[in-house]
Amino acid sequence: MASIGQTVTPTSGSDALARARQRASLLPDCLVEAKRIANTVIAGWHGRRKRGIGENFWQFRPYSEGESLSRIDWRRSARDDHTYIRDREWEAAHTIWLWADMSPSMMFKSSFGSVSKESRALVIMLALAEILARSGERVGCPGVMEPISARNAAERLAVALMHGPLTLGLPDTSMIRGWSDLVLIGDFLDDAQAVMSRIGPLARRGMRGHVIEVADPAEELFPYSGRTEFTDPETGSKLTSGRAENIREAYTRAYLDRRDALGHSLRHLGWTFIPHRTDHLASEALVAVHMHLSGMPGQARLPGQGSLSGTATHGGQR
Repeated sequence: MASIGQTVTPTSGSDALARARQRASLLPDCLVEAKRIANTVIAGWHGRRKRGIGENFWQFRPYSEGESLSRIDWRRSARDDHTYIRDREWEAAHTIWLWADMSPSMMFKSSFGSVSKESRALVIMLALAEILARSGERVGCPGVMEPISARNAAERLAVALMHGPLTLGLPDTSMIRGWSDLVLIGDFLDDAQAVMSRIGPLARRGMRGHVIEVADPAEELFPYSGRTEFTDPETGSKLTSGRAENIREAYTRAYLDRRDALGHSLRHLGWTFIPHRTDHLASEALVAVHMHLSGMPGQARLPGQGSLSGTATHGGQR
């Protein structure tokens, strides 16, 4: 029988350069796709629009006793019997840190998914960088690129990723100060408590966080039957099941418990959790995280989706 998923050989330390080159080869196409998707999403980060110091007009509002008379807009006030203040829009660049998991498990792609998890994570990351850059925000990547405010931030991030170090697990965030936003994109297949042990301290430092869990549809649907060999791409450990369909229910229960525990813990910290499947449009996840960054979470809900730890081959074929 044909293989449902592609098995990835674990990358040893001596092969790190080859793995980095493989990642770099993805980036040009991912950048093109990211720009296309960014153009389909509303340009501008609405959450940053509020009253404050700036040059652009924001709104008229009724004058309150004690406010400076110099802020009164006499032309607008002359239209009726009320006195109005002319507010300007607050202009200050916010810092958003973006990170995508590049570990071997992200390279998995089944016949049910349109792209690998790694490719989808990169597209979402670069598309978000494009949108934020258009809004004048400062975009950075932990351990790869310091925050910059530039129209070509997505291109510069792609170049930095091509030449950046190959790291596994969550990034080093010691350089990130409080009151920043951090967007983490990956499959988060570790135990929920292990993930939260790294994320918890970030929240306590005053950082707002947004986690996008990228999953291949086969990882959620578990379409395997018959003799099946499952392989962990990062450790090389294997599990062979004579009748894979017999463990489907137990796997589904374990997966849902893990995902629910992670999502509950993140929401308890005030962070957001966005599940995303690679057979869905990348713009769905992009719009969801964009709405959360904009302070409009009620418009950013997506149905839950899932993931399976490791990669799998079907029918004993690899």
